[in-house]
Amino acid sequence: MKYIIEAQHVLKQYGAFRALDDVSVAIPRGSVYGLLGPNGAGKTTLIRIMNRITAPDSGRILFDGHDIQPSDVERIGYLPEERGLYKKMRVGEQVLYFAQLKGLSRAEATRRAKEWFVRFRIEEWWGKKVEELSKGMAQKVQFVTTVLHRPELLIFDEPFSGFDPLNAELLKNEMLRLRDEGATIIFSTHNMASVEEVCTHITLINKARNILSGTLDEVRERFGATEVREVVRMSKSMNDIFIEAVGQTNSAL
Repeated sequence: MKYIIEAQHVLKQYGAFRALDDVSVAIPRGSVYGLLGPNGAGKTTLIRIMNRITAPDSGRILFDGHDIQPSDVERIGYLPEERGLYKKMRVGEQVLYFAQLKGLSRAEATRRAKEWFVRFRIEEWWGKKVEELSKGMAQKVQFVTTVLHRPELLIFDEPFSGFDPLNAELLKNEMLRLRDEGATIIFSTHNMASVEEVCTHITLINKARNILSGTLDEVRERFGATEVREVVRMSKSMNDIFIEAVGQTNSAL
């Protein structure tokens, strides 16, 4: 199996706090990979290490089979949970600015951005300042800045946060379309509602450790179809889910 990015035995410590404890994850090309866990589990730390925003204390990150290099980051699109748009800039200029940082010419960036603005029906936002937009509007703009350079790997950290159900569905469909066009997607969330519909593979992280990884079918076979369906339908709290997963994983060791 060909992996686009791999974390191998990654450890990250902040003072006395261990954010990641010997975490290994391998993301197959063409997958939509769910990185799941409660807030504070270590998901965002792992994503930042994959993006070279921070470095592991030990362990390796491989991109396309080699130790990740600064140039590889241009092949990644990252939508962070803490959105990062400049409030005083106009929307169109901001999108073009980020696209040119990723290597697009202004003309090509403009062409692609206009296509996305039409797709999202947000053409009238082009000349507005970011501070004039609602949170959901700003998230759509940030989504466009993330995907505009057509990266091979897309990493979305809580992408549906703040969206109403209609716009969450729109974003989900765009993610699946990008996958169909060849992108690999890492989808980080603590909300299990869309997992079965969107993800092909999952990893559960809790208290800095990888609790389980596999395809959805493998997880169903290992833990039972009934439990997995209950997880996906959010019929249990996330804490109960992880207590079950940890208990079953420990009993199998």
